[in-house]
Amino acid sequence: MKHFRVVFEPDGKEISIHQGATLLEAAGLAGIVLNTSCGGRGTCGKCTVRLGPDDREVLACQHTIHNDLVVTVPAQSRFYAHKILEHGLDCTAGLTRTVVERYRTVAGPTAIYGVAVDIGTTTVVAKLVDLADGRSVATRAMLNPQTQFGDDVVSRISYAESEAGLARLHAVIIHGINELIQGLCDVARIDANAIYEASIVGNTTMNHIFLGFPVRQLGQAPYLAHSVDAHDISPGQVGLRMNPSGNIHAAENIAGFLGSDTTAVALAVDMDCASQITLVVDIGTNGELVLGTGERLYAASCAAGPALEGARIRHGSRAAEGAIEAVVIDNDDITLDVIGNASPRSICGSGLIDAVSVLLELGVVDASGRFADAGSVRSRCPAPLASRRIDFEGQPAFRLSDTGQSAGPAVVLTQKDIREFQLAKGAIQAGIKLLLAKKGIDAGDLERVLLAGAFGNYIRPASAVRVGLLPNVPLERIHFVGNAAATGAQMLLLSDKCRATAASLTRRIQYVEIAHEKSFGEVFAESMLLSP
Repeated sequence: MKHFRVVFEPDGKEISIHQGATLLEAAGLAGIVLNTSCGGRGTCGKCTVRLGPDDREVLACQHTIHNDLVVTVPAQSRFYAHKILEHGLDCTAGLTRTVVERYRTVAGPTAIYGVAVDIGTTTVVAKLVDLADGRSVATRAMLNPQTQFGDDVVSRISYAESEAGLARLHAVIIHGINELIQGLCDVARIDANAIYEASIVGNTTMNHIFLGFPVRQLGQAPYLAHSVDAHDISPGQVGLRMNPSGNIHAAENIAGFLGSDTTAVALAVDMDCASQITLVVDIGTNGELVLGTGERLYAASCAAGPALEGARIRHGSRAAEGAIEAVVIDNDDITLDVIGNASPRSICGSGLIDAVSVLLELGVVDASGRFADAGSVRSRCPAPLASRRIDFEGQPAFRLSDTGQSAGPAVVLTQKDIREFQLAKGAIQAGIKLLLAKKGIDAGDLERVLLAGAFGNYIRPASAVRVGLLPNVPLERIHFVGNAAATGAQMLLLSDKCRATAASLTRRIQYVEIAHEKSFGEVFAESMLLSP
């Protein structure tokens, strides 16, 4: 299957994608979140983009790709543009930029910047923002340097039980954020002293380690946070490299395993005023869920583990060059979309979801997650596909690429990889089912499913529903909202009104400890099945 080059302007982002994909899919791969309130059915007209060189307008959700393209995405077609830019320009429209006013006198006529940071268990994202106009000047991300001490929250809590361990984790994350700040300053050609405000969000463990709060109690029942309050501290208290007269705002946590990143997500997607029954799924090492309407909200955390971010998968990786990000059935074989249009070297989370969906569709793997034997696969699949069913390191496997396609060893998906995936998706699906039961509704009652997370907009909805990662709802009800935690952090950076809304949300959200629900064991076991 042919692949084509698509360049998105004014972002300057370039991706390669298979023939027949929509511009909406391509935008997702480029990390651009479009406004698709109709769920991609082509009825709302809000994802309009312009094709060069004649600026012809098309709907991104309807236009399929059959040649190289240069695409211009206007601000009004972007999901978050109305929050950060358009509303920011109109003080009556909801996002008044009040934080900047605190620094007018001390900063004088120079530009006043802030930094919004989302500390994830696996990934840390930082945005440099002009506090006067709300514009994001630059974005940088890095692997959380704490991963050297464990790839999940439980291992970090264990390491930080001693004062020395906590101090080490605190120093490591501060050093990492300072590296991100320096990188942002280099891109913008500014001095770190021009940064006066920082907004920090993360799960409760990441929040506490950043602030230097004890975390031992988070690993012991009843898993209480040291503090769920917002904290405003000086940069010198933690050693953040920014203007020493500035302020660091760490937003409210919700509970011991539900942090300020969930607060930021709920803020970014307007859960405080949602009129439709909405489920927000923030996929990461710790999957976070928010369910309800503005009148009543429930939330839960799922210990999904790092498999969906590439860890514990034999050839897994983060979304880096050479990682398989999509797998598509192509007549009698498969075709791959690879980040950077490079030779495949690994597989990231979105590719893993696609691959499992494809294996189910082909009958190579059954709903229990078990590989079919090679003979059975040969009897039901065309020869090119059947030849991919191999044994690898003493276990059944499926070869996604071989040494002829890549510069390194073949990229394969093993039986153990499928089991790791089942654990991750099972935790999320169980959380969703238990939260729905808490509200007394079924999946069919959901009017919107908002998929958030650093790689949420890279996932194909059909694949996510097929494997049971997302509820079995009509695909038009599923909307991608990108890294909503980082967007919420940016809103908190700019506006005191947003900070007040965030505080109100945390008081209204009812936390559900799903592991303590009586039916958790049974529901989790059912959710391990690879089925909607």
